[in-house]
Amino acid sequence: MTVQEAVLDGSDKAFQAGYLDMLGLVERLHRLLLDVIKDEFERLGIVEVNPVQGLLLFNIGENEVSAGELKSRGFYQGSNVSYNLKKLVEAGYMHHQRSEVDRRSVRVRLTEKGRRLRGTIADLFGRHAGVMHRRGTLDAAGLDQIAQGLRRTERFWMEQIRYIY
Repeated sequence: MTVQEAVLDGSDKAFQAGYLDMLGLVERLHRLLLDVIKDEFERLGIVEVNPVQGLLLFNIGENEVSAGELKSRGFYQGSNVSYNLKKLVEAGYMHHQRSEVDRRSVRVRLTEKGRRLRGTIADLFGRHAGVMHRRGTLDAAGLDQIAQGLRRTERFWMEQIRYIY
């Protein structure tokens, strides 16, 4: 029975099984994404940045943000933001500067070196998208449907977190 059939049938157990399968898939996909970035870094001889830091650079892009904004804007989901920012600053991939308005806050943005590495990751993702499209792995409608489902799940989870506090 598919998840859609379970919903129509009213079978909570089948739906729960589908939900748990989706949760595992989301986790595995995130880990695979990091492995894909790691593989590209190894292929290119990039050793001073780990995949989590590379993804952080990619997600920040041209934005200038505070460490606190990284999580609220969805650029970073880990618990060790300060460590990764410190390492990226030390390696020359990011600038950091105290905020003029709130001296407790530090603003970060990519350096030229950081923008080049971000471009490397963007090229990787672009190549993957091209191959997936040419092979018919997913079409635009399929991508849209997946994104809609994940956004609805994200909103649901965010609502659950808000109710805790």
